[in-house]
Amino acid sequence: MAISTDKTFAANTNSSWLIGNARLIDLSGQLLGAHVAHAGLIMFWAGAITISEVTRFVPDIPMYEQRMTLLPHLATLGWGVGAGGEVINTYPYFVIGILHLIASAVLGAGGLFHVFRGPQILYSSGGQVAKFHYEWNDSQKLGLILGHHLIVLGFGAFLLVLKAMFFGGVYDTHLGDVRLISNPNLDPVKIFSYLVGLKDGNWTLLGMASVDNLEDVVGGHIWIGLILIFGGVWHILVPPFTWVRKFLPIDNGEEILSYSLLGLALMGFISAVFVGYNETVYPKEFYGDERDVLATIQCFLGILALAGYFWHYWRYRQLN
Repeated sequence: MAISTDKTFAANTNSSWLIGNARLIDLSGQLLGAHVAHAGLIMFWAGAITISEVTRFVPDIPMYEQRMTLLPHLATLGWGVGAGGEVINTYPYFVIGILHLIASAVLGAGGLFHVFRGPQILYSSGGQVAKFHYEWNDSQKLGLILGHHLIVLGFGAFLLVLKAMFFGGVYDTHLGDVRLISNPNLDPVKIFSYLVGLKDGNWTLLGMASVDNLEDVVGGHIWIGLILIFGGVWHILVPPFTWVRKFLPIDNGEEILSYSLLGLALMGFISAVFVGYNETVYPKEFYGDERDVLATIQCFLGILALAGYFWHYWRYRQLN
């Protein structure tokens, strides 16, 4: 197998900060290290911000008035809150923050190892490590990588399901208390109607953000979890069809990155609508009635990711 270390991507622009990890695009070991290190940074941010918010939290003042970022999410998941959304115990927040910091240390160490001590190209190390090497024109190996990512995302969706159904429940703003979601709605017609903006037979511009009960929310996570896991297994076992590769070429790292950024942009825009208008998923007890700033931030992040999509897709077109 021929291993290419051509730095074409970095050489085509004088603005190296615009290239990012594309400088490592043909160095599978280095790119793995960068990904693991990024995950560590995300974990560190989540842990540090959570601990910071716990230390300055004032129980008698609503979270949104204290400009909290992460504690409202944890409260929505039913951690440490009681009737009326009152915070009765901040210890779970502290534990969650510490767990994130520990995870960030492990991931950071892994990232540093792959960057400074591990092989630059996994294939050159031989043995079991070589099995994790990939080439951008090897659709079967890329399918293996994508499949495992999808399965992990599917398990992530089921973590919410398990929390809502069996481990304490989640906060229901319509009830004003935490409750178990014992009967999630699995009706595929109703669940998938949200995707096209249909709710109770009527079309709404809010689309998925029009959901107004936790049974549909949890049922939707069950469906998406199953789809992700099935899709992951499918991509592991079945290489992309020829017509798919013609419609969505996947033989270049820049192009695959552009698709990922397009997905992030979509999530950013969807979450902006949710945080702006949906009080079932973003209860007013924790987020308040005025969410323009939060929605604007989500929308900005979506636009930033969309700009990244256009940038990397343009680079792919210029290099091919």
